[in-house]
Amino acid sequence: MPNEIRHKVSILLVDDQPQRLLAYRAILADLDLDLVCARSGREALELLMDHEYAVVLLDVSMPDMDGFEAAKLIHEHPRFEKTPIIFVTGVHLDDLDRLKGYSLGAVDYVSVPIVPEILRSKVSVLVELYCKRKELQRANVRLSEANIALQEEKTRELEIVNRSLQRANSELEEANRSLQSEIAERARAEQALKEADRHKDEFLAMLAHELRNPLAPIHNAVELMRMKPLGDPQLHWARDVIARQLMSLTRLVDDLLDVSRITRGKINLTRQVVELEGLIARAVETVHPLLDEHGHALTLELPEPGVKVFGDPTRLTQAIANVLGNAAKYTDRGGQISLGATVRGANIEISIRDNGIGIRPELLPHVFELFTQLDRDEGRTQGGLGIGLALVQRLVQMHGGEVTAASRGPGEGAEFVIRLPLLRDDPTAAQLATSLSELPSGTDAASVVTPLAGAGAQRTRRILIADDNNDALESLATLLQLSGHEVYTATNGGTALQSAERHLPEVALLDIGMPLLDGYEVAKRIRAQPWGQRITLVALTGWGQDSDRRRSREAGFDSHLVKPLDLETLTDLLARLPSGAARSCPAANGGAGPHGAQSSAS
Repeated sequence: MPNEIRHKVSILLVDDQPQRLLAYRAILADLDLDLVCARSGREALELLMDHEYAVVLLDVSMPDMDGFEAAKLIHEHPRFEKTPIIFVTGVHLDDLDRLKGYSLGAVDYVSVPIVPEILRSKVSVLVELYCKRKELQRANVRLSEANIALQEEKTRELEIVNRSLQRANSELEEANRSLQSEIAERARAEQALKEADRHKDEFLAMLAHELRNPLAPIHNAVELMRMKPLGDPQLHWARDVIARQLMSLTRLVDDLLDVSRITRGKINLTRQVVELEGLIARAVETVHPLLDEHGHALTLELPEPGVKVFGDPTRLTQAIANVLGNAAKYTDRGGQISLGATVRGANIEISIRDNGIGIRPELLPHVFELFTQLDRDEGRTQGGLGIGLALVQRLVQMHGGEVTAASRGPGEGAEFVIRLPLLRDDPTAAQLATSLSELPSGTDAASVVTPLAGAGAQRTRRILIADDNNDALESLATLLQLSGHEVYTATNGGTALQSAERHLPEVALLDIGMPLLDGYEVAKRIRAQPWGQRITLVALTGWGQDSDRRRSREAGFDSHLVKPLDLETLTDLLARLPSGAARSCPAANGGAGPHGAQSSAS
């Protein structure tokens, strides 16, 4: 074996006993190898990351990480999967132990006391194989270089032969190269646009989720203020201001989520037969506070009752309300707004006109694009994110309709027309089947099932709330206590699990993103216990997409509520629970109160 190869070979000696490492070095000293010592499996792994070793001599019995575990971790790494390992053992090994070692990559065993000649022989053979393998790799490199040189020579000869032909075809080749370059550039640009669009949608979804978390305790605090007497009229006014602005912010967050879902194809429609008069009434009711705030006069021109469409009433109301709200925002105080509906052929046209600021001609083709804002130049601060009209267009298109905008210019007002297919007769069975098939996969059973008959008055429930946001936790707990419920709280998943086992609540409201154990894991562990089968589990989270609801169901949740939690929705859910859900709390479980679970489970 050439010395220049031999001097590069390193052996890794791994043993927690210094005297053994000293013995290994003495035995292998004559082999003229680079002997590197490690006192533990972890140290050996760190050394392997920095250097290549021909053989690893590994003690089987070491504290913290034994030889078998260290060998497994070594061979799981792609760089070291072929590194030979010799196990050193001071205890008798049966065939199963040896088989385990061989399955983990061991090539041999040596027993203590070590026979120096045997160890040197085994290491020498493996080092020789390592050197041969390295020499073979170098030979392969030289062969590859020779092949490349031969190929280059052949290429040069071929170029000489084809030179005359290349000159004749040079113009065609240049044209082809230019075309290919243009195609590639367009493909790169298209891919970049797709990536940017995907990142934008993901950002919108994440932003909306993160905004929901602080909205929850603010909403709960407003509800608490409504339940407590406020003597000062200014406090009443301040509370109502917070409530109105909170509603506006919540609506913006919902619009963000809706746009993100629609652009990624993650939203479904729950279609049914809907009377147009009811749609417009609900839309006007939604926007009425904004109309009153700006002192606008609204004129309605509706067709005869009985005009129907086949669509999702919630989404259609949202679309009409968005356009009507836009008219209210972009019309100076005391303006005139009209909302009319006319049957034209197979369609119903809903027209919303205003005498507001109008739309500049160059902006008109872009009003339905995301983040388009009207009249920025005049310094108006109308608010909003510029996503309302984009959302309207997508919702109307999903119903097979269209929406258009018209304006004669600045100061001339604007008119938006929503066209929807008219439903002249009752829907066919096929239409109804389609509406059922389009029910969103993440819809809660509680949202589509008729409330239980005879639910009666609100009962006192034993409720566990788990949330790592202390403001949201304490405010919701106080609200439920004031409603007469027995409440326990927990600030992380581990405490929530302990509290659930101790207090056996009827209902558990679990935040998904908790430390230690997340809400999904807590739900799974509760459901795995006999006492957890009758607990009603409710996911409380800022994520509200169909995939999030599906994951909640798979974890064992009965319902999925999105922050900020509407107290009326929660009250309705509690009222629908069967009377049999109430159970007597075992005497050993201790007292009630919003801080009971924290003190008992900590």
